[in-house]
Order: sequence, then C-alpha cells, then structure tokens
Amino acid sequence: MKRILLPVGVAGLVAASLAVPASAAPKLGTSAKLATPAAAADTLEFWTADGGKNLKAAAPYGLEHARVPKHVSTGGPAADGKPGVVPAIGDEAKPTTSSKNVNLPKSAGRVFFTLGDSLFSCSASSIQSAYKNLVATAGHCAYDLESNASVVGHWVFIPGYYQGKAPWGVYVGKTAYTHYDFSVYEDIDRDFAFVTVYNGITWSEDKWKDVGRLGDNVGGLGFAYNQKVGQNVFVFGYPTAAHPDGDYTYTGSTMKWCYGKPVYPVAEKSVKAEEHMALRCSLTGGASGGPWIIKYSSTARKGYLNGVSSLGGDTDGNNRSDLITSPYFDGETYAVYKTAAPLWSGSIVKKDGTLGITEVK
Repeated sequence: MKRILLPVGVAGLVAASLAVPASAAPKLGTSAKLATPAAAADTLEFWTADGGKNLKAAAPYGLEHARVPKHVSTGGPAADGKPGVVPAIGDEAKPTTSSKNVNLPKSAGRVFFTLGDSLFSCSASSIQSAYKNLVATAGHCAYDLESNASVVGHWVFIPGYYQGKAPWGVYVGKTAYTHYDFSVYEDIDRDFAFVTVYNGITWSEDKWKDVGRLGDNVGGLGFAYNQKVGQNVFVFGYPTAAHPDGDYTYTGSTMKWCYGKPVYPVAEKSVKAEEHMALRCSLTGGASGGPWIIKYSSTARKGYLNGVSSLGGDTDGNNRSDLITSPYFDGETYAVYKTAAPLWSGSIVKKDGTLGITEVK
C-alpha cells in the first residue's frame, strides 16, 4: 500500500473566540501564548529534570494517510508578488552551494512539546528577527489540529541538538504565529509557524544561567518568499520515526539532510494540501518543521529559509519513506513572518539564578 506520513502535532494556537465573522476580511495571521515567564520555568524543568529523561523519550507526532501526494500538471502554488528576501543574521558571506562538504547549520535544531501526557518532537530553525529570538517550524509542530483547542504544551527549541545535549542552551517558546487558514480551517498549504522564544537557558554551578539570545548564539537564516520553484535546496531535520517497513534507520539524536530540486504542485487532498513543493528524500517523522534552505553556504552555514518540512512518506509502495513536501512561501507567508519578527521576548532568569522573572523590557 502506498502511504503518506503527516507528522501532525499542532495544538490550536487560536481559540474559537478569536474567529473572524464570515463577512469580515480574511486574516493572514493568528497568535497565541505558549508560555508566560512562570510557565516557562515549569517547561524548562520538565525537559531537563532527571538528566533530560523526557527529551530522550519524545516521539515524532505522526499520522499516516491512505493517499499519496499527487503531482498536478496545472495550477498549484504561484508567487503573489515580487520575489523578496530578508538577509541572514550576520550575512558575512554570499550564500553558495558549491562546497563539496556539507557543514550542518548551527541555526537548525529540534523542537519538543507535549500533547496531554504524550511527549513529541519536531525540527525547526532560527531565523532573522529584530531581537534575534525567532524560530520557524511547521504549523503542526505548534498547534493541535486534532483538538483545535489550545497550543501544545511545554514547547522548547534546542539548536544543534546532539545525542541528548543542548550545546547552545534550551529556548522556551513564548508566542506562536501562524496563518489564519491553518489554525482555523486546517489548511495544510499554510503549514508553517513562527515562534518567539525567551533567552536561552543552561544549568551551571548549581543554578540556572541565561546564555543570551538565540540569534547571537547560533545565528539565523534569512527569509525568502515568492521564489521560483526548482532552485537547489538543502533540507535539514531530525528524523526519528521508523520507515513504514519498521526499519529504524534514524534515531532523532543527530541532524540529517537531503539535497535536490523541488517540484510542484503536489496535492494530498486527504489533509487539504494542494499546493506543496516536493523533494525526493528519505527523512521520516521527526523531521517535520525542518528548514528548506536555498543558496545555502556550507562555509558560512547560512542561507535563506524558503520552506519547512510538512508531509512525507512512501510513494512507490516499497514501505520506505521517499518523499517530503513543504508549503510554498509567498507574500502571505511573509506577512505572518513580519508580524512575529519585530517582537521582543527577554529573559526568564532572576539574578539569583532561579526562574520565572516578570517580563520587563
């Protein structure tokens, strides 16, 4: 049987009370709080207690679909304006894809969150923003589409996650932003989210330590929208799930990547996805939300975010994952990004090394 995997794990960031009347103009962006400073303290302790036991227990949040992504010969995603880019943090070198060696981006990492009593993981990346505190991931890695009730719980981002280690600290999510059509209508063509995070935290000398802003520590990708589909792209992520045949090729403990030229449009009507880009790639569940980067410089370890992994699975019936997809980034994607990019987060560490400081800008 041909199957498609959708690692869905999105808690509805928008409550029903925020819905817009049918007669009103459509909204592009919605937002909801992931954690107050007090809740952020609980979140951090939840994931770091007992030597990070919960981090190691997290599973990819997935749902198999009976249909296969279908290539559509006409229609599909299209630019809704002129192409645009936002430079990467630092922008020290011109992005290039000519390097023979692929150095993994410091900006990519792993996301952890809870749904009820269950622990789940996705992938994500740091991107450019005014306060260097913004993370891009899949919408289903922040909102619970199944319950459509609230944001996921205990959301954290760990850049450079490696075998249970957090080399640049743990970043607790503050507020998540998504497209209105995704959070309200479950439109997977808008399966992306931008999450502001508090300063990074680490444990040192028997107390918590603020390690500073995300972008200062790992940099941040640029942002590109309304781009021509078919440019060479690197896709990074933390695949964790087994292939459909049960083979656990990946563990989720290290970052993996794929490279190639995406095609479009791809439709997966069982989950309202009709305008995705697709790339031949064997990454499995857990890679959801990982960055699709164009003009990636392996030397500078930066480039332009032009998509996030959304769907994936087996398309030829051999029970091995072989395809991943991303929503097309257009002007509406940029509008959601632009809403989140100028917002401040701050620290959650008190002077005495305890957590839960009241936000003061």
